[in-house]
Amino acid sequence: MSKKTFLYARVSTDQQANGLESQTRALVDYCRLNRIENYEMFADEGISGTKSSRPALDRMMDLIKKNEADCVVVYSFSRFSRSTTHMLTGLEIMKAHGCNFCSLTEKIDTNSPIGKAVFVIISAIAALERDLMAERVRNGLANARAKGRQIGRKKLRDSELIRKLLKAGLSYRAVSKIAKCSHCSDSAEVSAQKKEEAAAKMKAEAEKVAKEQLLAEQAAATAAVVFPEAA
Repeated sequence: MSKKTFLYARVSTDQQANGLESQTRALVDYCRLNRIENYEMFADEGISGTKSSRPALDRMMDLIKKNEADCVVVYSFSRFSRSTTHMLTGLEIMKAHGCNFCSLTEKIDTNSPIGKAVFVIISAIAALERDLMAERVRNGLANARAKGRQIGRKKLRDSELIRKLLKAGLSYRAVSKIAKCSHCSDSAEVSAQKKEEAAAKMKAEAEKVAKEQLLAEQAAATAAVVFPEAA
């Protein structure tokens, strides 16, 4: 079965019937001018471009993943998506399944050298957007911790009781029953205890090295005083 050219149109409100009609006309004219006969139209009416999930768009993307599309043609980038991340995700899916992307308004075709360059630029912008978002999240969490705020769910398990029961050799099932917690809480407590022990061990080793270094420096200073010629 030969691949199809998919045409996608979208308007935000159902009152924009003329807008949807003008888009579909432009898309069909594109196929006529380029002698494309094997095409299929997908249209979402009354749905915002900020929504990544739309009935017609979802059907089209499913067919693309089944390698049934040769190219996707839209009237403009904004008809496909208003989010850089969503746009890039869609383009990457198309690229992975051998499907080109063409926007009539921006005159961009990912099969052309300029179109490939635009794809690279969009990828870089999306990567920058993700990095900035991740950095803002990290900074926000660090600021919250610095203010003593609780990050995540509040721990409800009785850590001291769980550790004592486990140390006594009781099974997870028995500990869970006595401490009134789940098996996951038992495992989490074991992991937390191991981390605490590892941190304490590293701290003790660091303090030992620092103490040995201090003693060595004191010994060297004493030797310099007692045996100035040797120093």
